[in-house]
Amino acid sequence: MKLTLFDLDNTLLAGDTDVLWCDYLMDRGILDRAQFSARNEAMDEGYRAGTVPVADFANFYAETLAGRTRAHWEPVRQAFLVNVILPRIPDGARELVRRHLRDGDLVVLTTATNRYLTELTAQALEVQHLIATELEEAAGTFTGRTTGTLNMREGKVTRLHEWLAGRGIRFDECDSTAYSDSINDLPLLAAARQPVVVNPDAKLAKVAVERRWPVLRLH
Repeated sequence: MKLTLFDLDNTLLAGDTDVLWCDYLMDRGILDRAQFSARNEAMDEGYRAGTVPVADFANFYAETLAGRTRAHWEPVRQAFLVNVILPRIPDGARELVRRHLRDGDLVVLTTATNRYLTELTAQALEVQHLIATELEEAAGTFTGRTTGTLNMREGKVTRLHEWLAGRGIRFDECDSTAYSDSINDLPLLAAARQPVVVNPDAKLAKVAVERRWPVLRLH
């Protein structure tokens, strides 16, 4: 079986969904810029460097949804998709996904960003399968916390194995290709039979040279 794994942020998307979401909410006055702006920048810098603690990163962005329901956020989420996300998906990224879908691959979008913010993007890319960080809800309201194994760094490999096992598939029996831009995805790239580096950050670019991994520029 051909298995194709796509990271989303800064790979298929020119930007990071979480960071863009936080900026979008601040621009609309939904989040307090004085409270969130510096923290948003620090999280982005820490993520790019591969140094931010996984739980700190995931829970900071989960916090932006806290205290409100899916129904409350739906019009904001839809507007965010149309106005911010879709214009940032390059034609080259769309065509790459379409090619793997046409070839009959099992295509999975796997992202550290939470499912609520990324499921519409997956649908827009016509990718049926999404593995993402999961948000905790209580009585239909987002708590501002995450739940389960976070889909980041080694967690991406763990979650992938669990997802495949639920479908009766073994990862080591797949002809797997993984695409990512980030040093945070080194565990996933190293696990795949064919790692492909896309628009890499400085650390991952160095690894790609050392390991002779192919590099794509989609943006």
